[in-house]
Amino acid sequence: MKKDYRGVIPDQWKGMAKVFAALGDEHRQRILLLFEPGERLNVGQIAEVSTLTRSTVSHHLKVLRDSGVLQSEKIGKEVWFWIDRSWLLEVFGNVVDYIHESA
Repeated sequence: MKKDYRGVIPDQWKGMAKVFAALGDEHRQRILLLFEPGERLNVGQIAEVSTLTRSTVSHHLKVLRDSGVLQSEKIGKEVWFWIDRSWLLEVFGNVVDYIHESA
């Protein structure tokens, strides 16, 4: 066992806690699973197929965006969201690398 629990969290792990916290909610998992590969969705489209209100969907999208799971762009009056696959691959890749190193 490593003796120094107070060690500095590696830079490549810094965003990991936010990603796991964001994905720890089942509603946010369901929102994420709505996206087809390469697809962009807006709040209205997500709320339409959800059991959640539009304002609740907006809250969940903000959490997902703040964690880096989703990216967004405002076009006209609508904000479009998409999965940041490269960020998720980096985060989960760091976890897999750690598991391989620990084996």
